[in-house]
Amino acid sequence: MRLGIMQPYFMPYLGYISLIKHTDQFILFDTAQFIRHGWIERNRILKPGGGWQYIAVPLIKHSQKTSICDIQINNKIEWKDKLFAQLIHYKKAPYYDNVMSLMKKVLAIDYTDIVTLNKESLIEICNYLGIKTPISVFSELNLNISEVKAADEWALNICKAIPGTTEYWNPPGGMEFFDTEKYRKNGIDICFQKMNLKKYYQGKNEFESGLSILDVMMYNEPQKINNMLDDFVLLK
Repeated sequence: MRLGIMQPYFMPYLGYISLIKHTDQFILFDTAQFIRHGWIERNRILKPGGGWQYIAVPLIKHSQKTSICDIQINNKIEWKDKLFAQLIHYKKAPYYDNVMSLMKKVLAIDYTDIVTLNKESLIEICNYLGIKTPISVFSELNLNISEVKAADEWALNICKAIPGTTEYWNPPGGMEFFDTEKYRKNGIDICFQKMNLKKYYQGKNEFESGLSILDVMMYNEPQKINNMLDDFVLLK
């Protein structure tokens, strides 16, 4: 079984969704310390007139050592209205109505924490694209994992705690972080998925790579997006 483990990102880019598609189980690792200005509460979309802008979820102030699973959304701010307003400039995109319907369904719920919002968003995006991989939250699994003695052992010990896991897939950005031999000695084949991010039509704007999956869905139908999700190489 292939296992993917990532922190819970907000409306992530194509490579994150591809990792979900090509693993048999995907776990949102939510017990790590929250780091501000990452991808947990924000992502990038096109900006009217060119370039990109952030879409973001406001968070309640928290201590520096707060875990991701304890991060709360600041619902005193009308952030949903702002997000929808930021998407209006996509109205001429061919799949604008589809994406807005998806977003309205996701945001019809009043979430209190960022992990639940991100999980439900990912589930709806995967449903739209026909991706069946189950998505779980690490803190809710109550796994009995071995003591973690090094940072790269979190994923290893999670893999060891889930019966049948033979492969762990990760983005290539973490290659130097992992002791691959340690994984292989424990019967886990570690693979790094490198996406081939190619240009697609984005209206009249100069192409911006690596934007939120929302941008990809605005301009491409699900089958074409799935072709993009399948365009990668595995590094070992």
